[in-house]
Amino acid sequence: MTAAVLWLRRDLRLADNPALQAIIEAGRSPIPVYIHDEPDPDWPLGEASGWWLHQSLLALQQSLQRCGSDLLVFRGNTEAILAQLLRQSGADTLAWNRCHEPAQLTRDAHLMQVFTRQGYHVSCHNAALLREPGEILKKDGTPYRVFTPFWKALHRIGPARQPIAASDSLPAFDAASLTGSLPVTALGLLPPVNWYQGFPRHWTPGEDGAWAGLERFCEDRLADYASKRDIPAAAGTSRLSAHLHFGEISPVQIWHYLMQRASMKTAAGTLTATESYLREIAWREFSHHLLHRFPHTTLQPLDPRFASFPWRSGYQDLLEQWQQGHTGIPIVDAGMRELWSTGSMHNRVRMIVASFLTKNLLIPWQEGARWFWNTLLDADLANNTMGWQWVAGSGADAAPYFRVFNPVLQGEKFDRGGRYVRHWVPELARLGDKYIHRPWAADPARLAEAGIRLGDEYPQPVVDLAASRKAALAAWDHVKRRRG
Repeated sequence: MTAAVLWLRRDLRLADNPALQAIIEAGRSPIPVYIHDEPDPDWPLGEASGWWLHQSLLALQQSLQRCGSDLLVFRGNTEAILAQLLRQSGADTLAWNRCHEPAQLTRDAHLMQVFTRQGYHVSCHNAALLREPGEILKKDGTPYRVFTPFWKALHRIGPARQPIAASDSLPAFDAASLTGSLPVTALGLLPPVNWYQGFPRHWTPGEDGAWAGLERFCEDRLADYASKRDIPAAAGTSRLSAHLHFGEISPVQIWHYLMQRASMKTAAGTLTATESYLREIAWREFSHHLLHRFPHTTLQPLDPRFASFPWRSGYQDLLEQWQQGHTGIPIVDAGMRELWSTGSMHNRVRMIVASFLTKNLLIPWQEGARWFWNTLLDADLANNTMGWQWVAGSGADAAPYFRVFNPVLQGEKFDRGGRYVRHWVPELARLGDKYIHRPWAADPARLAEAGIRLGDEYPQPVVDLAASRKAALAAWDHVKRRRG
């Protein structure tokens, strides 16, 4: 059987893998290959993502070996390595699944041209999205910049295809004849400082872990998703975002699994709960469609007015206090400490800490995006870009700039009783519910009773919330006047 090279990147699964399926249907024998070669110097792999990728590649290699195949692993120039593999294996076919980030698309177009000219059968497939960017447009042919009409259009037509079942077995190939392959450990993906030691307690990377997570979510949390998804102390979310980013499970699989499950349930709220979660899958889709259309937004605001926004200068100390969870604002500090400990942060808290950074501290959103990129296990360029620009007020479907999340009110609403804060900020654990989200408002005797001295066991707030909100709105007024 003639060989074919299967170039894997963020499609680290055997089921619903269109490139793999194309090779099988062409009657070729797949040689699965991962090449660590980052095409975007502005956004190299973050340290937390490196930990996940390391585990995910090991899991995929084990799955392939169980099927009779294997995973070849390389580091270096993708074009040169693929050319070498095609020559050594005698393959006539090369297939891969698209990554939709700007730098990846540019490289893919180049590789498609190079290897097609050399006479290889080259194919590129969509494995990461429900629909290709450009398939969902407004009537005038322009992209949606507001989520709700995008969601309605996507919901109406659904995914472009059915999920593809995994093969139970794959043909073996002669790995010894293909030189240069490395063990996964030789890629050096694990962070140099072992701050990730707690990650394995919270996560199981790999295709099996992704499916176990989806099934657990559907059984235990989906029914209450709409009511609990904003409660950071509750186990209310799916926790599938990193699995999705690395392609251990696809949005097509999730969509069909949930819809099939809903059709089999008789409870009145099942379909409503399912659609509430699918809206979140659609937000991911929306982010990727936007990035495809506006690739400059990874570093520049979509709303050009924000190019002249008067951000704070000399903010390094404040930025570090935010990064370390030492701002004196309990729910902000809880979120930043959760991120450092687990590689994740509850989505509601992500919005709170982002609003605090960009509006109360007046620190550019790009600084927050870079910190999240390095410390989030699910760091995804499209999602990260859209999320930060949304909160900053500079992106598509953005929150109006005057909407400044008040972290005290947000904490009292979504962390009523302070369970989330007490877990991640244990120095406040003995403080009563009334002051858990605003310890600076408690009288000295109450603080002493809780074993707290502000500025010692727990910091004073780095900014006054009311005054900093006023300053943020004044800065926005300044931008509007200059652009007027």
